[in-house]
Amino acid sequence: MQKNSILFVILSAFTVFIWYFFFTPQQKQLSQLPPQAQSMTDALDAQYPKLNDADLSGSSEISSAYAEEKHVNIETEQYKAVLTNKGAGILSWSVKERSGQWVDLVFPESAPVMANFPGLIYKIVSKSNEKVVFEYVSKDGWKITKTYNLSNLYMHNLNISIERKGKTPFPQIDFRWGPGLGTDVKELKENISLTRALACAALKPGKLKKLKNTVESASLYKWLAVDNRYFLAAFIPEKPADFDKIIPSKADKHHPYSIVLTAVAPKNIAKKDYSVNFYLGPKNYTHLKTYDLGFEKTVDFGFFGFLGKIAFSILSFFYKLTHNYGWAIIMLTVVIQILVLPLTLKSFKSAAAMKRVQPIIKDIQIKYKDSPQRLQAEMLNVYKSQKVNPLGGCLPMLLQLPIFWAFFTMLRNAYELRNEGWILWVKDLSAADQFMQLGSFNLNILPLIMGIGMFFQQRMTAVTSDPTQKKMMYIMPVVFTFMFWSFPSGLVIYWLTNSIISMMEQYFIIKKNAVRVKRV
Repeated sequence: MQKNSILFVILSAFTVFIWYFFFTPQQKQLSQLPPQAQSMTDALDAQYPKLNDADLSGSSEISSAYAEEKHVNIETEQYKAVLTNKGAGILSWSVKERSGQWVDLVFPESAPVMANFPGLIYKIVSKSNEKVVFEYVSKDGWKITKTYNLSNLYMHNLNISIERKGKTPFPQIDFRWGPGLGTDVKELKENISLTRALACAALKPGKLKKLKNTVESASLYKWLAVDNRYFLAAFIPEKPADFDKIIPSKADKHHPYSIVLTAVAPKNIAKKDYSVNFYLGPKNYTHLKTYDLGFEKTVDFGFFGFLGKIAFSILSFFYKLTHNYGWAIIMLTVVIQILVLPLTLKSFKSAAAMKRVQPIIKDIQIKYKDSPQRLQAEMLNVYKSQKVNPLGGCLPMLLQLPIFWAFFTMLRNAYELRNEGWILWVKDLSAADQFMQLGSFNLNILPLIMGIGMFFQQRMTAVTSDPTQKKMMYIMPVVFTFMFWSFPSGLVIYWLTNSIISMMEQYFIIKKNAVRVKRV
């Protein structure tokens, strides 16, 4: 009955642990795929007409330009890409982050992505940072032209034009990405578990559906995508009627998703163009909203997303004032503490009252240890006479859990915190605050400070003489320190600030309520 503070800590720890357990399975590299799942692309290819190198022979337009694989390098301030004339696909697409590092969104084992008939070698018609044109002419009398129209940022366009002579059948055209979506080294451990296949409903703009291994009708969706925690690869058809199927595919839980958007085969025409805009870049919430396509919905604010969005808006406001997300997190934490202050005070007052009557409860427990019913009656009499509710501290703390969880999820998934520093050694709020490396061991200071603070906070509010409960109170700081050890420093700053403010509130409440209890 005298463990309200412990209950909140245990519930919070349990919530964090469950999240961390389910969302951070061990990573398997794509190169380690089992033979039966070696390529989801192979399985998908089996559904469509295949072309092979033999198709190259006999074409009047074949020249030395088709003889070997060649690469086209594109480089701008925000991204650099490597395209190949093998399938006219993408071998590499790296986006530049604020820190200056480059993150390749294409897994080498998945390349080339967005290729059409990877067994064919296209002719490079033209190339520049704004446009790259590939062309292939079949011996059967059809021609495919792929044109990449590139911008300076993250939204681009791919146009595929098919021409035929006579009644030569059109080949099956599709747009593909995957399996998987690249990320940086820090995120590799959990990347596969976080990689999703998504589609945005056409009739309900902004409503996302997580795709499974089930074929979907393309006409029902505005766009489709593969994403992970911080990055997004999305296809937006310019004419949805030109496409018929969305095929997501995932071998098993240890492997990431692949998506395919298939085109409708044209009839009774000699030429057909398929145009798809595609986004390749970070999930910067504010920037994604500028496209007015619902891309910002891919940022996961968790179960209490509406609270997370409010917290993010306030965090962004404080960032504009401080130009430092670390201080913005601290200011936001203070605001949250002020908002929940009535609940916190009620909880702490209840804990202080329980601590105040503890000597009497202990005497009663000794006196009536052989009479459980009398013991219960006497304890209830003490609580009633002293106006103490033994459960008074539980409900206020439980009501704070949605706020805590929303803030936790927002900080965990906000791309804006990536590569943003705070002070001194804290250089990246989205990563652990590595103070120094001792061999293979990373010494992180913030979780240690947090754990020490939680230890003193537990001692301050201890109201029990039960040895088991006492051990639990001292174990919890160790458990939290261990769990938060590799968590992003932004989360640790939040929890540490929260603990410091709570300790100050507890100190004044306990001091104010530290009066001698009148015996009954």
